[in-house]
Amino acid sequence: MSGTRITDQQVRLYMSKRKHHSQEIAAAKAGISVRSARRIERDALLPSQKPRRYWRSRPDPFADVWDTEVVPMLANAPELQAVTILRKLQDDHPGEYPDSTRRTLERRVRHWRAMSGPPKEVFFPQLHEPGARGLSDFTDMAELRVTIAGVSFEHRLYHFVLAFSRWEYANVVEGGESFEALSMGLQNALWQAGGCPREHRTDSLSAAFRNLADEDDFTVRYAALLEHYGMTGTRNNRGLGHEYGAVKNMCCSITN
Repeated sequence: MSGTRITDQQVRLYMSKRKHHSQEIAAAKAGISVRSARRIERDALLPSQKPRRYWRSRPDPFADVWDTEVVPMLANAPELQAVTILRKLQDDHPGEYPDSTRRTLERRVRHWRAMSGPPKEVFFPQLHEPGARGLSDFTDMAELRVTIAGVSFEHRLYHFVLAFSRWEYANVVEGGESFEALSMGLQNALWQAGGCPREHRTDSLSAAFRNLADEDDFTVRYAALLEHYGMTGTRNNRGLGHEYGAVKNMCCSITN
């Protein structure tokens, strides 16, 4: 088959079938073309016994314009597709770059992007287990400029989400990030969810942690709350939005 390297197993299968079948039938049973079958019968060596060729079978058709025209185009717009570059070369050099050279150009463009192109953004996918983690955060809603009877309504939203299912809960909080607000929001979320995750994560909320004291009243009460529900507590210093998406986007959809 064109474009597929024939294996030793295919050659052995072909030679075995060739003893009892015609060349066409034996080739079909081995999954190779008749042309390859003829070549096998002329050559006694297996594919693994033949040295592989690493040199070009024909000159590079883009050698004259690669550094002077193609690379500057890619450097200026790395997202350019090979077919777009080929059309530009065909317009600038009529008759020199037929459509049959497209795949060669595509390979060269892929190689350039891998070796000299802009760095790709690195993602570290996070795998979440069902029931393993719940996350809490507060978000200030001042940017929405909510008013009630013409009076500005200053408030926050408490937001809880289960990391695996993305099940969410939110409620309005009048005031700051107090332990009472965290406790009420978390308990309401757990009651509506119908269960508790093994781990509860926050972004170092002042309602849950006091970084300057190891055992103040807030920390002790928060630890007791987690113990009551059988959860362990962890912190994420970069904010919960880094882990499961921007909180305020969800909150805006709720208030609208």
